[in-house]
Amino acid sequence: MTDTPILETGRLILRKPAPRDAEAFIAFLMSERGRFVGGPVALGKAWRAFASIIGHWEMRGYGMFVIELKASGEAIGQAGPWFPADWPEPEMSWSLWTGAAEARGYAYEAARAALGYMHEELEIKNPVSYIDAENTRSMALAKRLGAAIDPDAVNPFKNEDGEGYIFRHSAPDHIGGDGGMEAYV
Repeated sequence: MTDTPILETGRLILRKPAPRDAEAFIAFLMSERGRFVGGPVALGKAWRAFASIIGHWEMRGYGMFVIELKASGEAIGQAGPWFPADWPEPEMSWSLWTGAAEARGYAYEAARAALGYMHEELEIKNPVSYIDAENTRSMALAKRLGAAIDPDAVNPFKNEDGEGYIFRHSAPDHIGGDGGMEAYV
């Protein structure tokens, strides 16, 4: 895929994942920080997980964007649509790969831009976010984004260990401002 979107916000660039992002993602998934997305895991499983993120773009024509700081070019996380073949509907997903990226509004800024893209370009109007019951930061972000728990949504993790919530995002009322998407490149 050569014609993939790039989203820009005031401080961030959201772009398709590239091999240069593997090291940061793999370190994240091998650490305790990755616990809410299946980690920590061994190197081989982390590598395959990153390959599936790149492959999602090829299979679906869209996927999670890498969040890159405009100021430094550092890849700090990912945000955007995720829709594996065995899930009932597309998810709006996000994660920050380092503790240094937390509490700066980056996840909110990236998620707003990705939600705008999902709504406007992919016509995914009301995606869900599957959030572990212990992931209080992600639950707070989902609420800040205007999502609410959807008790009627199908849970693809029903037979797995652990509890979680399914948040439903409503269509964005506007795009831009307050960390929203400023431009497609």
